[in-house]
Amino acid sequence: MNGANLDDLVDLLGRWASGRGPLYLLLAARLRALVDDGVLAPGETLPPDRALAARLAVGRGTVVAAYDLLQQEGRVVRRQGSGTRVAPMDLSAARSLDGVPANPLLMHILHPPDGVALLTCAAPDEPPPELAEAYAEAAAALSGVRDLGYQPAGNATLRQAVADYYTGRGLPTTPHEIVVTNGAQQALTLLAGLLLTPGDTVLTGSPTYPGALEVFRHAAAVVRPARLDPALDPARPDPGAASVPDVAAAMRDRPALVYAVPTASNPTGSVMPAGARRRLAELAARHDVPLIDDEVCAELCFTGETPPPLAAYSPGSPGSRGFPGSRGEQVITIASLSKVVWGGLRIGWIRAPAALASRLSRLRAVHDLGGEVMGQLAAAALLRRLDGIRRARVAELRARHDHLRAELRALLPSWSFEPAAGGQTIWVRLPRGDADSFAQVALRHGVAVPPGRSFDPLGGHPRHLRLHFLFPEEELSRAVRALAAAWDAYDGTARPAARQPLVV
Repeated sequence: MNGANLDDLVDLLGRWASGRGPLYLLLAARLRALVDDGVLAPGETLPPDRALAARLAVGRGTVVAAYDLLQQEGRVVRRQGSGTRVAPMDLSAARSLDGVPANPLLMHILHPPDGVALLTCAAPDEPPPELAEAYAEAAAALSGVRDLGYQPAGNATLRQAVADYYTGRGLPTTPHEIVVTNGAQQALTLLAGLLLTPGDTVLTGSPTYPGALEVFRHAAAVVRPARLDPALDPARPDPGAASVPDVAAAMRDRPALVYAVPTASNPTGSVMPAGARRRLAELAARHDVPLIDDEVCAELCFTGETPPPLAAYSPGSPGSRGFPGSRGEQVITIASLSKVVWGGLRIGWIRAPAALASRLSRLRAVHDLGGEVMGQLAAAALLRRLDGIRRARVAELRARHDHLRAELRALLPSWSFEPAAGGQTIWVRLPRGDADSFAQVALRHGVAVPPGRSFDPLGGHPRHLRLHFLFPEEELSRAVRALAAAWDAYDGTARPAARQPLVV
């Protein structure tokens, strides 16, 4: 940039340093927003470290740290002698910058490749027949309604249905504790906007849902892994993997937030036992730390009844012992219908203490004044049909899960994995090599797989892959054959097989 453009950038940055937290995180947060909003175009050159530091009256290290963070996120590219540029929009789904890969889920939603079996996007691609019935019921319910339709907290009928759903699971809930959102991703974004400031620490499991990591990084939080379940087996870590502290030790540093996926975890498909759930809820109460329980896949358990949400184990809840001064309000539950019904139905929700729910509703009003009413009424009708929808979805997923396991054992016996207890994905460990490099080879063989580093706050798990089992069995077989051919080509232990044609 020349001097005039440097002044323009400083004007765009505005009062970037007015927040709370380290200056480099505040600067990175403002630059990130300018990149994401398209104000700083792909390929545009950013000012040199020293020039921008001098103009902002900060140390050069502040600018260097902000640029480095944005490079790790894939938003800028830094090369010796070429300066710093805004990254191009067409990054490969498996490409990594400084060891931290771009989120393959988001990349393939934004830029879906042709002729490739997408094992990156773990979401059902066919709505159940009950969805059309629910919309017909919703259309009938709208007849004669007089209402502006602006409902930031959500439609009253759906809020009552969600409250009844949790009450039926042993967690008494009122509609005032429910905020309806456009899917669970918006729920996370609202919570991050309300509960986090730049520089705050967020604890997550490792591995965990990459969409949550994106939200927390966008909020300029410092995301750290913690062992949320003490029963997790650390006996076979990836080479060079850093040790993960137990959540009890990590909570002593008073993080701003803890994020957990205890039921049908994405990506491992594991289910946290009752003892670990109680311990996690009690730790949140003892340290007064908000705990987000992501239940998006909770209804997809293979082992029987869906376990109670973490909030049921909170001190002050029925059957829980309390701590002095605790009202059991630290646990916040988020969920949606995207996995058990269909991702195109953008309906999710937050269950939180009524005071927090009211604040979230006000924040939601700033964003979009509330969601579309017809879909919310359809969601209420679907909740009344949920038992039948869940049984059919789980039976289908279990059969496809077992088929994928059998195919992997037959064609890729050196790969290791644990059976999923629920959800839509399994967590696979390669015997050697690097999952990012293998993902590139797999893409050339017609199948896209997300490497493990996308699921770790610090870019760990370099030998892991997440595979979903949502495809029909014939398509799963073709995908595994392609993976086997790609592995032969990558590993060099056998002559590469011919690429199989894939129909997605």
